[in-house]
Amino acid sequence: MLINCSFAAGRYTFSVVPQFGPDRLHQEWQPVLQRISHDTGIVLELKLAAGYTQFDAAINNGSADFAYVNPYQALRARPRQGYIPLLKDSKPLVGILLARKDSRFKSAKDLNGQTIAFPAPNAFGASILLRAHLSGRMGLQFTPRYLGTHSNVFLHLARNEVAAGGSVLAAFDDERPEIRGQLHIIYQMPEVASHPIVAHPRVPLKDRNAIAQAFMALAQDEAGRALLKEIRFSNPVQALYEKDYLPLDALKLQKYDAEEKN
Repeated sequence: MLINCSFAAGRYTFSVVPQFGPDRLHQEWQPVLQRISHDTGIVLELKLAAGYTQFDAAINNGSADFAYVNPYQALRARPRQGYIPLLKDSKPLVGILLARKDSRFKSAKDLNGQTIAFPAPNAFGASILLRAHLSGRMGLQFTPRYLGTHSNVFLHLARNEVAAGGSVLAAFDDERPEIRGQLHIIYQMPEVASHPIVAHPRVPLKDRNAIAQAFMALAQDEAGRALLKEIRFSNPVQALYEKDYLPLDALKLQKYDAEEKN
């Protein structure tokens, strides 16, 4: 069903934060964008970055028209390029710290002096927020090891190659049962607003609204709900920068931002 045919068809790029490898992200997101393109008449072209550094660059230089970003990227992207949050999942983001079930590490306090894996320096709930809490608030000393994706963190933990690993609850719940079953949560962060879909201000308002409406409409039919579940975005709701992401500025996370250090 077409959501709105009263505007001229546009063509825009859509980038996705690399929580997982490009093959998996393409498999999950391409069917969603095809459905949105069909329903709106607006062509969304999926453009995936090789890693977090490349994705951050695309957001910082404004080359992405639409993007699915983490909350910290949403905070930084607004003053730099004017990116506008459109939608978030109603389910909040929860950063977690994991260890093997048979490990001697039973709580975050047990990790002083250990090696902890993270997806990337600027992964938000799985890295920046966790490191700020463990180091800044708890005073732990640890060696971070950055492995590129959440899946790599889980795999290194399962192989007993690191003491613990940072992730987010949604990614852990979505991991293969044979890997997830070997791990357990030893620390959980307070909830924050989830990853938003953002749009560059050069995208006309009517097209931004049409895309947002089409994503929300997916939740109204069975096929659409299945697509949303694949991207861990089951219940899209409106996102507001001032309410959802600007409060993160008070956490002073720049100290843990790899880009800010360069």
